[in-house]
Amino acid sequence: MAYHTMLFLLVFLPLVLICYQIAGTKYRPYVLLAAGYIFFASFSGILLLYLLGATVIMYAAGLWIDHIGQEFKEKKNGLARSEVKQLKKKFTGKKRAVLCGSLVLLVGVLFIVKYYNFFAENLSAVFRLLTLPICLKSIRFLQPIGISFYTLQAVSYVVDIYEGKNRAERQFGKVALYMAFFPQIMEGPISRFDQTADQLWKGTAISSENLAMGAQRVLWGLFKKIVIADRLDRAVGVAFLNYQSYDGAILALAAVAYTVQLYNEFSGCMDIVIGVAEMFGVVLPENFRQPFLSKNVSEFWRRWHITLGAWLKDYIFYPVSLTGWVQKLGTRAKARFGKHGAKVAVSAVALFPVWLLNGLWHGQHWNYIFFGMYYFVLIMAGILCEPLIAVFYEKCGRLVKSKGYAVFQIVRTSVLVVIGEMIFRANGAKAAIVMLKTVFGHSHMTALGQMDLPSFGIDRADIAIVLCGVILVTVVGLLHERGISIRRKIVTLPTPARWCCYYVMILLPLIFGAFGDGYLEVELIYANF
Repeated sequence: MAYHTMLFLLVFLPLVLICYQIAGTKYRPYVLLAAGYIFFASFSGILLLYLLGATVIMYAAGLWIDHIGQEFKEKKNGLARSEVKQLKKKFTGKKRAVLCGSLVLLVGVLFIVKYYNFFAENLSAVFRLLTLPICLKSIRFLQPIGISFYTLQAVSYVVDIYEGKNRAERQFGKVALYMAFFPQIMEGPISRFDQTADQLWKGTAISSENLAMGAQRVLWGLFKKIVIADRLDRAVGVAFLNYQSYDGAILALAAVAYTVQLYNEFSGCMDIVIGVAEMFGVVLPENFRQPFLSKNVSEFWRRWHITLGAWLKDYIFYPVSLTGWVQKLGTRAKARFGKHGAKVAVSAVALFPVWLLNGLWHGQHWNYIFFGMYYFVLIMAGILCEPLIAVFYEKCGRLVKSKGYAVFQIVRTSVLVVIGEMIFRANGAKAAIVMLKTVFGHSHMTALGQMDLPSFGIDRADIAIVLCGVILVTVVGLLHERGISIRRKIVTLPTPARWCCYYVMILLPLIFGAFGDGYLEVELIYANF
């Protein structure tokens, strides 16, 4: 019952909408909660207990931390400053103990289910090299959908209460709904409690405007997913599976195709998710903002999977960079190498765990770690070269302000991203290295003209449809970048014109979608993370 299936769109979603609207304001949140658990169980069955367990842990930890904080406020009244300081230290220790305990439980379950076998296999390999008689056995764990997403939401909830940003929520149902809102369980976006919980619990009645706007977004997402992404899936799979058989130029083209597929798949699913939420009057955070208009890699990651990047920044980068020893490192580096040297030192220490975890979050294979380290090196290179870049900008002011240079920056960034996606999609780190060597050492443009398209599961018509789809997505993205909302313009059109647009939006996926005879159903890529 994935988001793009007929079962979800024509059966499950309409039933939830009807039940939600019929229920009174008081009971609508419970309809959403029940829908979330049914949706989750349709994929993971009894593994729903994982989600329930995480919800109970974060709810209890939040209340406990909040209680300790309130107890401190009551006991500090009338005490001298030195006594308050001592008392605060004691209660902060209690809060930290609860925080650490809850994080160990939440992250520990994710680690065991998703990463235990990866570390067991690699540690066993190390022990063999050291001739130690230790062998960690692999254990088959069933992994529930969305565990990488909802675990991050649970962690952010507890940490925000610990840091005093939010008070603990007393209503268990509200916390449970924040964790189990059915559109975002599988692929996010990763929201914060103060962003969505109140909206979800409000029980806003469905309006015709929200229904129309949400449906538009869903149809746009279906177009990107079914017409573009799914049509490229078979060709990409063939190229990456048989990478040793192809010329570097073909592998480079496959990497471009995968980048197009991944963007349209993931951003298309986010359009569906955000559109469904909009039908219920809930505004979820955006996860993409025209990433391929980025002029550097750092900007790309501020536009791509925005909520993951924001989470890593708030809960990994800042805490690491503000720790005492990192601050001391920065002070020493500044004294010896200047202000820029301090920035390089602190950034290197704080960004390393960010990109290591970014890679690991995506999967338990070395190519994902390689992927994370690739971006770590690129971003650190950019920070290291900032003085040189500043001098270049100063001496070539007219050039760097030109449209041609902006286009060059966008193309350069896109090439770097495509290389990263090749690493990401490769069947392991070894395959990634071989593919990169082939692309940069054995590429012949003539190989592109000799491609046997049927062997890749596509034909010229497929290529034409993909190209037209990419052009349309690009044009819409450029308009959005300029602040022009196509959806808003559609709803203001006269009724005949508006309904013509709706029919076109419905017919495009139905006519040009890669489904039916000759096509296999394509699983959601990010649902596996």
